Amino acid sequence: MSKKKRKGTKSSGKKRTKDNIELYKNKILQFLNNNSGKAFTEKQIARKAGASNKKARAMVVHALIDLELDEKIRETGKGFYTSIYEGELLKGKVDFVNPRFGFIVVEGEDHDIKVASRDMGQALDGDEVEVQIFKEAMDGRNPEGRVVQIIKRSRMEFVGRLDLGDRFAFVIPDNKRMHTDIFVHKGKLKGAKNNDKVIVRITSWPEDEKSPIGEVVKILGKAGDNTAEMHSIMAEFGLPFEFEEKIVEAAERIPGEITNDEIKKRRDFRDVTTFTIDPVDAKDFDDALSFVDLGDGMYEIGVHIADVSHYVTPDSVLDKEAFARATSVYLVDRTIPMLPERLSNDLCSLRPNEDRLTFSATFKMDDNGTVKDAWFGRGVIHSDRRFSYEEAQELIEGQEGDFADEIRLLNSIAKKLKAKRYTKGAINFETVEVKFKLDENGKPLGVIPKVRKDAHKMIEEFMLLANKSVAEKVYHKKKGKEKLTFVYRVHDNPDPDRLETFGKFAARFGHKVDLNSENIAKALNTLMDEIEGKPEQNILESLAIRTMAKAIYTTEERGHFGLAFDHYTHFTSPIRRYPDVMVHRLLQRYLDDNETAEKGLFENKCRHSSEMERRATEAERASIKYKQVEYMSDHVGEEFNGIVSGVTDWGVYIEITDTACEGMIRVADLDDDYYEFDEKNMRLIGQRNKRIITLGDNMKVRVVRTDLDKRNIDLELVYND
Repeated sequence: MSKKKRKGTKSSGKKRTKDNIELYKNKILQFLNNNSGKAFTEKQIARKAGASNKKARAMVVHALIDLELDEKIRETGKGFYTSIYEGELLKGKVDFVNPRFGFIVVEGEDHDIKVASRDMGQALDGDEVEVQIFKEAMDGRNPEGRVVQIIKRSRMEFVGRLDLGDRFAFVIPDNKRMHTDIFVHKGKLKGAKNNDKVIVRITSWPEDEKSPIGEVVKILGKAGDNTAEMHSIMAEFGLPFEFEEKIVEAAERIPGEITNDEIKKRRDFRDVTTFTIDPVDAKDFDDALSFVDLGDGMYEIGVHIADVSHYVTPDSVLDKEAFARATSVYLVDRTIPMLPERLSNDLCSLRPNEDRLTFSATFKMDDNGTVKDAWFGRGVIHSDRRFSYEEAQELIEGQEGDFADEIRLLNSIAKKLKAKRYTKGAINFETVEVKFKLDENGKPLGVIPKVRKDAHKMIEEFMLLANKSVAEKVYHKKKGKEKLTFVYRVHDNPDPDRLETFGKFAARFGHKVDLNSENIAKALNTLMDEIEGKPEQNILESLAIRTMAKAIYTTEERGHFGLAFDHYTHFTSPIRRYPDVMVHRLLQRYLDDNETAEKGLFENKCRHSSEMERRATEAERASIKYKQVEYMSDHVGEEFNGIVSGVTDWGVYIEITDTACEGMIRVADLDDDYYEFDEKNMRLIGQRNKRIITLGDNMKVRVVRTDLDKRNIDLELVYND
């Protein structure tokens, strides 16, 4: 019996040894595959595999031999081993989200590829790269990889603040996604002084150096100076500082006189009641409304748009410049126009008491907003009055004045148009925007939320009607599947996963949103009504918008989810948007019964316009963020009420209720406990006190410091005694 027992024990021991070797083989292979392209010694591999004693290390040796025989690894010489697995190679664009890691966005892939900073090589945000995957996606986590080649740099010039030492200098980039300073030799400063804002160009990046080497190419001014900082933002986003002289001269050469021959080609609205409603400080009036009472409860309402395409002809120097810019950009203290002032503020601006050329859309409708007939074509108007939004609002609220009855009736119709949109599934997003009260030097004295009243909404409804109707006119002009080439503004349906995440986020504020239903818009509108006027309104509205797909320009008609329109375009702002200029040209082409335009050409122009719109939005946000940080710099040490707007493993983001400024409490500064990040539920949990910090929590915070270079506000939690 004893012999049999000993024999059985010996057999079991061999099996355990074999099983352990297989276990080590799996561990070693996973480790080497995850680090493909790198070689490790037997000792390093044993440590990574958890082989802590002599017997275990012997098993590691066996495992290495087996893996080499199986041709899964190879010995590179001198006792180093590496994986034969090279990993899948893909091309994508770097999204360098923070100093620790970034993502490679690959078109057509379901998941972005996570890349640790150490595996980025010298790739920078926006670069086109080749990435090697060494860890596949699993358990909801992104695949992981490393950059193996930089195919194309997105940029070589950066804006930043010069930090000048005794022997060397560094430029600290403004761009939050640029996580390395740029070294500059003293002979390459171009006269820049310490604390200057400069543009620096990267000239080289030695393999063994942490930072790239560059040279100063332009000095923007002293850090903190308003003009220098706004110019820094313009340079950071590649925005032009001014028009070239040839562009200005081309605009100045355009004759201002409107000839009788030109008027004869157009519908004459000069005797029709017409007015504009714009911001009080506006100079470019690109839309006007006209009103005719036809009797029997019927009206003809005209939407008249500046006829930019009459003055800016295809392929002219003005057209090429307008296309390159694609949009006007509105920073806190200045506008970077798409068109020179001669056009934007003069010839194309629908100023009162002057004849002006327009592209018009007129609608015969009843007082319920039901359109019975529509007309589209070129016209000439003579605006009777210029209103500010505030003046129009006073008339809406009962004050007497010019065209008070007409404006009140238009407002009544606009409200009915809006109600119809919501009935059909439009979403009511009213985001909170801020404006600044600035002194003569551009320093912010106050942060004021913008208020949208009925006058704003009235103009918006008639612009939406015109945009929708123009798109419908062109789409239905040609029957069958092959439609006329046109520029559409499309907004795709939201991603279900994002909706689910948003629903969980809203639930933390006590709001139940059924986003699994067919009527997503109704559920979202109900939520928007519930949160109006509450502290969480801005956060939830902003997040809801981020949950939605991004609206873009394209020749592929896919409808507009947010507005609940089957067909939609941008027709109403050609002074500040190039797509509207394209729409005017195409609409006239098809009104003249010409053949369809080349689709590929316009699709490329749409892509460029969408990209420039994104860039403009980012620049506008950067200028707002800078002014918010500058404003809060005068309030260091003061306490504010806020609401948790984001939670990460490195910090808690707080939106200050009064100013809509967002700052961050570093997790390391939460000194009442050690907090662990619960990624799944987006919250921090205290190890000892079990305190939970989660989205939507109300908090009192103190401003600790501000960093204008990085546009950051550092906060600390004010603990209740």
